[in-house]
Amino acid sequence: MEVNPPKQEHLLALKVMRLTKPTLFTNIPVTCEEKDLPGDLFNQLMRDDPSTVNGAEVLMLGEMLTLPQNFGNIFLGETFSSYISVHNDSNQVVKDILVKVLKPLDVKTKFYNAESDLSSVTDEVFLEAQIQNMTTSPMFMEKVSLEPSIMYNVTELNSVSQAGECVSTFGSRAYLQPMDTRQYLYCLKPKNEFAEKAGIIKGVTVIGKLDIVWKTNLGERGRLQTSQLQRMAPGYGDVRLSLEAIPDTVNLEEPFHITCKITNCSSERTMDLVLEMCNTNSIHWCGISGRQLGKLHPSSSLCLALTLLSSVQGLQSISGLRLTDTFLKRTYEYDDIAQVCVVSSAIKVES
Repeated sequence: MEVNPPKQEHLLALKVMRLTKPTLFTNIPVTCEEKDLPGDLFNQLMRDDPSTVNGAEVLMLGEMLTLPQNFGNIFLGETFSSYISVHNDSNQVVKDILVKVLKPLDVKTKFYNAESDLSSVTDEVFLEAQIQNMTTSPMFMEKVSLEPSIMYNVTELNSVSQAGECVSTFGSRAYLQPMDTRQYLYCLKPKNEFAEKAGIIKGVTVIGKLDIVWKTNLGERGRLQTSQLQRMAPGYGDVRLSLEAIPDTVNLEEPFHITCKITNCSSERTMDLVLEMCNTNSIHWCGISGRQLGKLHPSSSLCLALTLLSSVQGLQSISGLRLTDTFLKRTYEYDDIAQVCVVSSAIKVES
């Protein structure tokens, strides 16, 4: 009977000798109020404990240093000093050897588009960065900033003004506990020289990159820079319809007015537009449907005042506008343009 030798699981043997600094000794403080049954017993035991800080016994960190009991983890961006030995224990040639350190942070980003103002063609971009501590120890977030691309100016929305001073929304202590997540918010606005292009640009646009700096237990600094963040710019097609003015609340079955802005997003083609207004179950348009709006030249806009009324109370969606380009015989549909709150006239008068 022939017995095959066991298959070797790994061809390489990795040995790492780490130059590790000692850490502060930590303990779990146990205390109670003097009126409780133990009285001052627990507090006295903590005061007698040589590992606690004199006058601050309730702190988990003590004055003593402890040598590392294990190798620990190596995190991306952390300063790391060691000797690494890779030995080929097999009789085969091994190529393309890679050594990969763990990521300390998990960074996720979300983009939100919002119009900077009703009369502007450009859109502001809001970036939400979710940062999670993937390590087993707290870290001090020294800096989390967004370096924008040349097209944008950035405003950080992670602080508030109190008594003339800028205070972080996360409080005075910027510690991030293990597995905790913190959200950072930034507002990007296109620069004036790119504003007109940024509002109608198609495809992927580069926003910028995040620069994150943190410190661990004994002040070791780590740094992480993301790659260039990209977002898909909203596609408006050839024609964009936006609202310039609309009331928040209107009376039931009473006409109200809105102002629309129509923009020819094409840079080469002139359009000849016709406006059609289609009623819905709750929204009824007032005026002539199918009227000619005339020619609209490339990258130009026109404002249009429209009148409508609602036959149903509540929060109603404004829908039913259709624009037809007679040159190409192409129709653009615009539904759910905005929402308006409809109340009865009696409630409106009493309020």
